[in-house]
Amino acid sequence: MKSFENLFAELKDKVARQAPDSGTVRLLGKGRHAIGKKIIEEAGEVWMAAEYEGGAKTAEEISQLLYHLQVMMLACDLELEDVYKYL
Repeated sequence: MKSFENLFAELKDKVARQAPDSGTVRLLGKGRHAIGKKIIEEAGEVWMAAEYEGGAKTAEEISQLLYHLQVMMLACDLELEDVYKYL
């Protein structure tokens, strides 16, 4: 099972290596606008799952939202600590 920190480290590694088969690398290549659209989409899916689909589906959608938020962090050259200081 991955943690938030482990996922971020994995994504940073894929980006550093420019892994050719990485969806993360492809999404970063599309830029912040495309990443932002995915964040909005995933946030809506979290809400809908919470309203109508139960805990397991809500957790799945939250995991996808967290992933896309981390991709935005990478696009903005942010580290986990940059965000943690505001929690």
